Amino acid sequence: MNNEFSIEQEELQFEALIDGLLNNQYGFTESFMDVDTISGLRDNLFRYRENGEMHPAGIGKKFDYQKNTLVRGDLIKWIDENSTNAFERLLLDKINRFITYLNRTCYTSINASEFHYATYEVNSFYKRHLDQFKSEKGRKFSLVIYLNEDWTPEDGGKLSLYLNENKIDDLYPLKGRAVFFKSDELEHEVHPSLTRNRISIAGWLKSV
Repeated sequence: MNNEFSIEQEELQFEALIDGLLNNQYGFTESFMDVDTISGLRDNLFRYRENGEMHPAGIGKKFDYQKNTLVRGDLIKWIDENSTNAFERLLLDKINRFITYLNRTCYTSINASEFHYATYEVNSFYKRHLDQFKSEKGRKFSLVIYLNEDWTPEDGGKLSLYLNENKIDDLYPLKGRAVFFKSDELEHEVHPSLTRNRISIAGWLKSV
């Protein structure tokens, strides 16, 4: 099982994410991972859900941590950075290549990351928020990769990005799409999914 993208194709994806962030506060690219890897990650998530390994996410950090379904309703499972699962390894290796590219081209000093599977069941949501905790300043960039098959606007679950000058951009969670933005600057919101579970991998690039 190998990465299907050439170095040139991969760097074009990375540039799309970076250029979008610099010019529009966020970047996105389609087909961040190849279809086989996306399918494998989706199967992983379904298996973890079936085995009871996904749990309600909380908000806050350490002493501020709490579970509040009026704010956030997703179920998550953290991905071990030393995972030997073939599809998780492909994902983590690509994220590490993105970090290397980001540090080399933008001098960002990213030296850590953390990612988790997420599923939003029908009618669950995440209210408008920032990804950076008040008590922890390590998260620099957020990256979300969507795993949904054949998603349509009728399924709901859009991501709203609250930009400068009261502008709002909406993105639907299409399979393979990746979205990238600054964790401490861009407020965003996950709207309720209407017809089926909304699934993704979300995480942060950190400086610790």
